[in-house]
Amino acid sequence: MSQTALNLVAISIFLMTLSVLLGPLIHLSPAVPAIATFTILGIATFDNFSLQGQGGTIILDWIAGFSPEHRDRIIHHEAGHFLTAHLLDIPVTGYTLSAWEAWRQGQPGQGGVSFDDGELATQLQRGTISTQIIDRYCTIWMAGIVAETLVFDHAQGGSDDQSKLTGVLAGLGFSPADIQQKKRFHLLQAKNLLQENWSSYEVLVKSMQQRVSVIDCQRIIDDVAA
Repeated sequence: MSQTALNLVAISIFLMTLSVLLGPLIHLSPAVPAIATFTILGIATFDNFSLQGQGGTIILDWIAGFSPEHRDRIIHHEAGHFLTAHLLDIPVTGYTLSAWEAWRQGQPGQGGVSFDDGELATQLQRGTISTQIIDRYCTIWMAGIVAETLVFDHAQGGSDDQSKLTGVLAGLGFSPADIQQKKRFHLLQAKNLLQENWSSYEVLVKSMQQRVSVIDCQRIIDDVAA
């Protein structure tokens, strides 16, 4: 069972427990939590076997989206990836800011910035990846965490980004200690890039809030830097 489905099951258990404790006090019919629990469990089952976890991800992301801070964090996080990729000459091909947008575009997970990573994939297949390419991508992967931290003092997202970095470096033979060292180095690299281009970052955030196209976002970045 996917982690998202497990989260939905946990929610249903919580709702049932809460209804048992508070139901008599607020005169809540036992049918209400039962129907809600049955519905959530049904969604979790359908999601796990038919949607590979994406349906539950959309629901949980939709619930989290009621928080203005959550939505704001996502935009600032993804703008960090976008700007860093643009500065390091890695082509950005698109971005999504919710699981629903990602699903509509055929992407897994909660969305994010997508890149033209053909060169990275080719080099990984050959087993002879250049230091320049791996350093660029490691910096881009860490940039979301850095951007979120600079704006909100700490990052809530970024576990998938760290998993990508760890998976690629481990596949290339890096030891756990070396991976942690690389992670710290690229966090610093991303921080320096974002701070040096903060005006571009702030304009990019506003543009992404308005769902400006990738091409126009790139043009705006270049105009601010000029």
